[in-house]
Amino acid sequence: MRLIYDVRDLPMQWTDRYRSIRNILILAAILIAAVSLVFSHYLLRDMQRDVSSKMNIWAEAMRTLNTADENTDLNLVLKVINDNTTIPVIVLNEKGDVLQFRNLKFRYTTPEDSIDYLQNKVHEMRSQGHSIKIYYTEPSDSLQSHKVKDEYLEIVYEDSLTLKRLAIYPYLQIAILAIFILILIFALLSLKRAEQNRVWVGLTKETAHQLGTPISSLIAWQEILKDNHPNDAIIPEMGKDIERLKLIAERFSKVGSRPELKEEDLKEIIWHVVDYISMRSSSKVKIICSLPATPVKVKLSAPLFEWVVENLCKNAIDAMQGKGQITITAHEITGLVIIDVADTGKGIAKNHWKSVFMPGYTTKERGWGLGLSLAKRIIEEYHHGRIYVRNSEIGRGTTFRIELRVKN
Repeated sequence: MRLIYDVRDLPMQWTDRYRSIRNILILAAILIAAVSLVFSHYLLRDMQRDVSSKMNIWAEAMRTLNTADENTDLNLVLKVINDNTTIPVIVLNEKGDVLQFRNLKFRYTTPEDSIDYLQNKVHEMRSQGHSIKIYYTEPSDSLQSHKVKDEYLEIVYEDSLTLKRLAIYPYLQIAILAIFILILIFALLSLKRAEQNRVWVGLTKETAHQLGTPISSLIAWQEILKDNHPNDAIIPEMGKDIERLKLIAERFSKVGSRPELKEEDLKEIIWHVVDYISMRSSSKVKIICSLPATPVKVKLSAPLFEWVVENLCKNAIDAMQGKGQITITAHEITGLVIIDVADTGKGIAKNHWKSVFMPGYTTKERGWGLGLSLAKRIIEEYHHGRIYVRNSEIGRGTTFRIELRVKN
């Protein structure tokens, strides 16, 4: 039977689709932010011009008020002055003394605090270029009128509260948009992982189902061979391989469903895996175990946990290219059992320490990249533990660590 497509291509297809959607969202966010900033810039500029125009009219009204005589109609002047209820303004004389102020809200305990606050505000408004001087008379050449000219009012002001809020609004809008995009990307990533999990679970269960028929046939053929050749030494060895196939099918069938955890001796499980790997690996591969002298009781699904350790050992042998040393250690700390599987292989670059657990990640030409992904699922989802790359150096080897709770 030949696969219509290579399942190794599935993670790449998911990644490409996810990246395309992510890039479209980021570009859309940048476009919206740019349009918002440009529009707000022009809107703010127009409003600032409007404020400047209003303050020039207000200053002219103040000049008219201060130079008014008995023939001056003050109704319009007072209306212009009193209509300013939003723009903060301070009026000073030529000596810099504050004569009056409007639309400034502040608290002070003493008059000195009030004066200091107003002087600081005047300095701030002047630094923004918001200052208008109004003279009582028009300039002339006479010395007397020059003295009068020296008497003037200075009006300093700043943008209204609405204008200040409007200046902040584009950045607030961008922040909200960024948060929305991040949430959307996180949702897409979660959807991608869920889709991947469904495919991997379906693949493993289908594999277990497909293995069932040939295993049953092999068991039947083994019985026939036993009857016809009862003393043949090869038949028991065939039986061991059939049992191995049954174990593999059982492991695949358990992926995707919650396995039953039983209290097992961790040492026995590790030794069982070591015996199996040792018999089927090169004599140039040395496996060293450093395990506690007493039994280590942990609630486990033995077939699945054996699969994890076996997968780590096989990956280690591949990384060492069939020559080197694997060291398996286990010890207990408060509430945890720690298992380290170290090899002397080619190592893993630090930026790939997390990637090795992603479905489809593999450095082998014929690998599917499922082993470590399923190992992570078995340890973290089924046994509520952790598996991660504890340490790795290029050319010197890698150490994988498994952490399991003593009581699940």
